Amino acid sequence: MIKSMTGFGRCEVTEGNRKYTVEMKSVNHRYLDVNIKMPKALNFFESTIRNLLKEYMERGKVDLYITFEDFSEDNFCLKYNEELAGEYLKHLTAMADKFGLDNDIKVSTLSRYPDVFTMEQVETDENELWAGLEKALRGAAEQFVESRIKEGERLRADLVEKLDGMISYVDYIEERSPQILEEYRMRLESKVQELLGDRQLDDARIAAEITIFADKICVDEETVRLRSHILSMKETLLAGGGMGRKLDFIAQEMNREANTILSKANDLEVSDCAIALKTEIEKVREQIQNIE
Repeated sequence: MIKSMTGFGRCEVTEGNRKYTVEMKSVNHRYLDVNIKMPKALNFFESTIRNLLKEYMERGKVDLYITFEDFSEDNFCLKYNEELAGEYLKHLTAMADKFGLDNDIKVSTLSRYPDVFTMEQVETDENELWAGLEKALRGAAEQFVESRIKEGERLRADLVEKLDGMISYVDYIEERSPQILEEYRMRLESKVQELLGDRQLDDARIAAEITIFADKICVDEETVRLRSHILSMKETLLAGGGMGRKLDFIAQEMNREANTILSKANDLEVSDCAIALKTEIEKVREQIQNIE
């Protein structure tokens, strides 16, 4: 099982008079980077939320959105500040005496002064809050992981198909290499025959020239290593688990071998194969950037 780093999950949970809605989405990223947007009332859960998410993901840039609604009718209470009301009354009475004014203070008037009466939110039990939030988080995370797995399986199938195609290119290069030498020998003998006419050919000199040419164009080591890298990547894909970084390293090695093959190529068909290999490797590298 492999996972893509592209995913989406959503879950809505209602617990009593409270409703929690969690949405998360992600794109590829070198590390796990979580951006959380949530109400201030839930801010003290941020560290716990981050630890929970690590159970479900290892890499990716994740955007997490949490909304919270509390429909409780008793979650606010009215607070009366008797000391502050006394201060207001004392100063108002002093003003009336000082300036000879009628003291027309009424309860309704005094109650409207700032902070005499205030509405305060009743403290909510953290355990109750977390119980509902955790359900929503885990529900969204499970859906999120499921979407990543589905996308990961599509990626794996496509990558395996590309790797099989690359093996066929390697096969062709290995089959073509002896033919290149034979064609070079025939051209060399023909050219020498043309130059020398009926005089006897120096077989040893011809063999030496062919050996030098063979050494220059030999890609046996490169094709063996490239085949090994392709099979290693295929085995890694089939094994599953977190593999993005490993696959990226293997792809770099594959590209290095393809570059060497292309630089040594002295044959149009081999050059075309090496270019096709590099093109496929680049496609593979782009796709594995999205694997966790």
